[in-house]
This record gives sequence, C-alpha cells and structure tokens, in this order.
Amino acid sequence: MSPSTKMGRMKQVLTAGGHWGHLLRLVVVFLLGYFVHHFWAGSESAAPAAPAGSSEQKAEEGESKPQIWTCSMHPQIQQPKPGKCPLCGMDLIPLTSGGKKRTALRQLIVSPEARALMNIQVSPVERKFVEAEVRMVGKVDYDETRLRYITAWVSGRLDRLYVDYTGVQVQKGDHMVYIYSEELYAAQQELIEAIKTARKRGKPSTFFDTGGVDLVASSREKLRLLGLTDEQIAEIEKRVRPSDHMTIYAPIGGIVIEKLRQEGDRVRVGDRIYTIADLTQVWVKMDAYESDLVWVRYGQKVVFETEAYPGEAFEGRIAFIDPVLDDRTRTVKVRVNVPNPDLKLKPEMFVRGTVRARVATGGRVVDPEMAGKWMCPMHPEVVEDGPGVCHVCQMPLVRAETLGFTTVEESEEIKPLVIPVTAALVTGTRAIVYVEDPNADEPTFEGREIVLGPRAGDYYIVRHGLQEGELVVTNGNFKIDSEIQIQARPSMMTPEGSAEVAEGELIDVPFSFRRRLKPLLEAYHAIVAAEQEEDLPSLRQAFRSAGDALAGLDADALEGEDKLLWKELAMLLGNDAFEGSEAKTWKEAKRLAERFRKNWNRLDAHFRVAQQVEQVPKRLNVPESFQKQLVPLWQTYVAIGEALAKDDAQAAQQAAQKLMPILDGIDMKLLSDQKAHMAWMKELENLKTIAESLGAAKDIKDLRGQFASLSSEMQVLAIQFGFGKGVTVYLHHCPMAFGGKGAAWLQPDDDTRNPYYGESMLKCADRVEKIGAEP
Repeated sequence: MSPSTKMGRMKQVLTAGGHWGHLLRLVVVFLLGYFVHHFWAGSESAAPAAPAGSSEQKAEEGESKPQIWTCSMHPQIQQPKPGKCPLCGMDLIPLTSGGKKRTALRQLIVSPEARALMNIQVSPVERKFVEAEVRMVGKVDYDETRLRYITAWVSGRLDRLYVDYTGVQVQKGDHMVYIYSEELYAAQQELIEAIKTARKRGKPSTFFDTGGVDLVASSREKLRLLGLTDEQIAEIEKRVRPSDHMTIYAPIGGIVIEKLRQEGDRVRVGDRIYTIADLTQVWVKMDAYESDLVWVRYGQKVVFETEAYPGEAFEGRIAFIDPVLDDRTRTVKVRVNVPNPDLKLKPEMFVRGTVRARVATGGRVVDPEMAGKWMCPMHPEVVEDGPGVCHVCQMPLVRAETLGFTTVEESEEIKPLVIPVTAALVTGTRAIVYVEDPNADEPTFEGREIVLGPRAGDYYIVRHGLQEGELVVTNGNFKIDSEIQIQARPSMMTPEGSAEVAEGELIDVPFSFRRRLKPLLEAYHAIVAAEQEEDLPSLRQAFRSAGDALAGLDADALEGEDKLLWKELAMLLGNDAFEGSEAKTWKEAKRLAERFRKNWNRLDAHFRVAQQVEQVPKRLNVPESFQKQLVPLWQTYVAIGEALAKDDAQAAQQAAQKLMPILDGIDMKLLSDQKAHMAWMKELENLKTIAESLGAAKDIKDLRGQFASLSSEMQVLAIQFGFGKGVTVYLHHCPMAFGGKGAAWLQPDDDTRNPYYGESMLKCADRVEKIGAEP
C-alpha cells in the first residue's frame, strides 16, 4: 500500500467522528509528543562534556544561578545564552549581579566579558602641547597698498594713450599718457616770463622787486603741482618755449588693470585714466569660522595651495583680522600678506590655507620662533631681532608678545591638560566623560561632568574636572551612558536622573564636614546678593569663594546614599563656580548664577546646609585658667577609654571613680562670661549624672554604654571649652557599635583603639578626624 493511500485512510478514520475518532486523535498527539521529547533529549545527551575548569562546569558544580545575558542598550532583554539583541542586533553581554557597592551615582560596573563585547577603550588624561589646525578657503586679491592711479592733473584732451589695453606690464617711469592742456601752456609761459625778467635785471629778483614773491620759484612750484617732474621743468627752462602737451609717466611698476579713457577724451582735473597694480606682493583673503578664531593671531604663518600649482606651497603672514563677523556665513575675513616675486599668484585665484597653532595652558598660542622678536604692527612680515622702525611704513617695531604671541619656554606648567575628542560627550561648554577606576576588581566606570576649553585638532583642552593620569573612555562611552540612563541615574541626556531629591530629617554628618559648610553657605549668600545688585566683579569673587569652599569638603566623610548625592551635586556646583569665576559678561555670569541656585536648591533640600551650620558648636569665651581645670577630666576620660580598649573592666571602673571628685573641684567662678557660665552648668549636670552611672556599672557592657554618653559630653567640652594649649583631640567613630547604631569616642592621637569592642575589633573605625572649636 502506498504512503498516500495510508494517509488517506487515516484521514477518513480521524474525520469519521464519534468516540473512536476522538480516541485516535489523543493517541496521535501523545505519540508525537513522546517522539519530540526523546529526540531533543537524545541530542542533548550526545553533546560533548564541558572541559574541566570551564565556566559551564563551574556553573554546574556550584549552586549559583545560571548566567543571564542582556543587551547593553536594552537591558529588558534577558536570555539564558549568548546571542544577538532582537531589538538592535548588538551582541548580548553577561548580566552582573549588581550587588557591589557604588561609589558614585553615575557609576557602572561590568564584567570583563562585557567590557570586551562593548569594545571599551580608555586613554590617559595628559599634559602636552597640542596643535590646532585651522583650515580656511579664500582667494587672491590685489594688495590695496600697492595700487596706483594715473589721473589728469590738469584739464585737457588725451591725444595719445601709450597703453592701449589692460593687462600690460609697465615699469616705473614708462610713459603712459600724452595730454593737451591750455592751462599747462599758460603755466609754462609764466615760468619762462619770470626767468626772462630775472635775466634782464642781471640779478635774481629780490623780495621787494616782486612785491615779496619769488616769481621763478613760484612758477616752478605751480608746474610741479600740475604733475610735471623736475626733469620736465628743467627741460622747459632750457627750451625757453612753452609746450601745449605733457607726458604722464607710470608712478610704479606693475600691471595695468583698468583703462578708463580713450584717445581724444576730454578730462578734468582728478579724472582717472589708468589703474596700475604691483603684483610682486598680493593679499590673500580667507574665511575663518568663528569657532576657529581662538587660534588665529596677527602675524601667524599661513601655508596655502592653489589649483594652478598643485603640490606647491605658498606662505604668508596674517596682517589683518576683520573685527566684524558675517552673520550669514558665520565667518570672519582674515587677510594674509604674501610675497609674489614670480607673479605666480593671480588675483581671484582660489586657495586652501592652513594655520597651525601650538596651544598652551589657557588656550594661549605658543610660537617659539617669535621669542625675543620685534614686529611691525602694520606689516607682520617685518620681523627683527631688536627694536627699530619698519622699513615699509617707518612705524616703531614692538615686541611680538604685545601682538598676541606667547613665547615662553616649554615647561610642564604651560602644557595644557587634554583629552581625546572621542572621550567627551559634549553638552555645550561642558561634557560628560567616563573615568575608569584602575584599582577596582572589575571594570568600573564613573561618569563625570567637566568644563571644556576649545578644541585643538583631535583633542579638547580640559579647564576643570579631571586630573592628569586619569583614564577616560574613548570608545564605548555612549554605551555606558545609555545603560546609566536606562537605570534612571544622571547621564548626558538626563542630567538629574529620574528621581527628585527628597527632603527628610536633618542628616547627621561628621563634625569636620559640618564645620566646613559655613564658608559654602556664606559664598552662596554672596552669589545671591551680587546677582541682585548686578555686580559682576563681586559675583565672580563669590563664585571663587564657593569653589574654594567646595574643594575643602571631603565627600568621603559621608556614608551611603548621602555620600553619592553629595559627590554628584558638589561636582555640578563646582563646575558652576569655576565657570562663574571666569565669566566675561554679565549675561554669562547671570546664567551661571541661576544654574548654581538650581543645583544649590537640590543640595539644600537634602542636606539642609543652613541647619547644619547652626548645629556647629561655637567656641565660648573661656579663660585659660578654667581650661587647665578640665585637663584632669580629659586625662581620666582617656584612661577609661584605654582600659575598655584592653577589655579591662576593673581598671575602667577605678578610673571612673575619679570623675566625681574632679568635677566637684572645678571652680566655675573662673568663667566670667555669662554664656559660658550657663553652658558649663548644663554640661556639669550631665557629666555628674553620667559619672554616677559609670560608678554603678555592673559589668563591662554597662561601662561601654555609659562611656558612649560620656564621649558625647566630652566632645562638646572639647569644641566649646577646650582643654588648653597643646592638647590635641581626635574623634574616632565605629559604625558597628551597639548593634550597628554606631558610636564615637575621643583619643589624644589618631591610632584607633576601639573601646566598644576591645581586643576583638581593636582597629574598627570608619573615620578619624581632628576636632576643634570654631573660632
């Protein structure tokens, strides 16, 4: 029976309906499922075993969860094995557990495999001279200072034009025009008559003979003003006969570029006949974009090429930078003086030029060749080794430094801090960069907002926010930023993240941190006041003060999310302060002040800076005689702490017994200041209560609990009253004491000896700080 016949009969049975048809359907489905299951099971059992030590074997041996693979751009995609993202086609990367402690809000930790798949590359932040290359286009033009015009000095008729067409090259002194003039004839006749009169008298005419006028000299001057040369005037005197024609000669050598009259034309005084251009030096006018103007300086060398002479480089120096920007093209005209002895450069030729500027700190342009040179402020090609005058215009030469050149010698101080262009995710005058932590166990990258300077070739100058030697991501930074953005944390596209800073209870911060908040608060008030008064110098100074105050606040003194949030907001405020301190205009300064206030409001909503400052104890007016009475109290306190650190309850109890007699022996009459007197009475009552509790303590646990209360009181005494000159006090803090609540104590040194855990955890302390009173 053929297969088709069998299939036909099976279909008839299955479609016959009734009880048997339904039963056969169930049997067929069961058999198909059984066959598929055993097929796949067999193929899996036939797969080769993983080699010893492989990740697969380790996963099987351990009890950890199987590896999950995700997409760096679409983290919602999670698959049990490697492959491609179904949304964007990128390679999937291993998903990390994310259990590691973050040190910044913009931080991302990936596995080494993920780093390789993301193709993350880093480069160090360097100090080095970089070269900015400014490309410009333009065309050759006449040198306006080398144009001469042949005009009619007298009214008359053009009887002969010796140059018949434009483009003819002439030399200085070549005859150009033969002109007929009645006025010229009369002037010559006057000279001849004056000479005849003088000769008839046998002597030169005197001042009185001619009514006070030298007629001969006056006639000569009149002819000279009509355009005759000294040689032509001498010829008239020799000939003793006037002429009704005059020849006009070329004042310079060059090319006749305009012929404005024809033979036979009548001309009046001042009418232009020819224009002559000296092409042995030309101007090249180029267009520089406004973003490139920072690198363009007077006197810089420009190298350019033309279509007519491919491969041949021409050079010139910038002589003029147009002070007006073309608002249509956003360019500025830059004029270059170029020698053209071979006349290869023709007016209207298109050129492509390049200016290379060596950049130093602050965006200054360095030119070692100009060190110690003197230059003409009108003709940059005139450069001399010493002072003098320009041989072209006779102006005094000036030092090259006064014309914008920086000629200091190479040193580390003037080398700019630079990063590759690809490292910066530019957001205006600022940029986001991702910095790798070289000490982390796994690839760890932290986002940072920095202030950029101008671009110089393949580099950006860094004005603020990075240190030399740090590693910035130059490839893969967009992937990192996208991942951080998806996690709703601050990134390039969402600078504030997705969550607002929430207000809560007053945060307990270390004393040293709280004490340094006051200068920051004062700087903020100064910024607000200067902004209201529209006082630019005061506003810049207030920004500088804010920057100094932020630099003196160490975020490492904080813990947890408080530390991460402070680092983020302090970074933003620091950038605002830096830019504001260098603001050139009121508009720019006001914009930065508004931005500073916005970031300040976010910081103040969480940390409540004003309230933190109010919590800082003030130094009271305490005489030295009273402070000396507190020294035995301080020494007894230290003895109790040392005994507890050694787990010696008996020694601690014995030292505690001395507290009450010491307190009773303190003479409060030495406190003449009423405020200090009242404060001591309050603290004395608390101290006596604690001393009684210490004396009644039954075991070391009770002693340690009361010692924590005594430490709080002693901290107030150290800050408000002091223990006298030469007594140093360090505050130590243990975060694990009393079931994780944490507790502090005082020591005369910074070598931690924990009184709450003793020998079991003698060095347990998360922070140590030197405390003192605010003056």
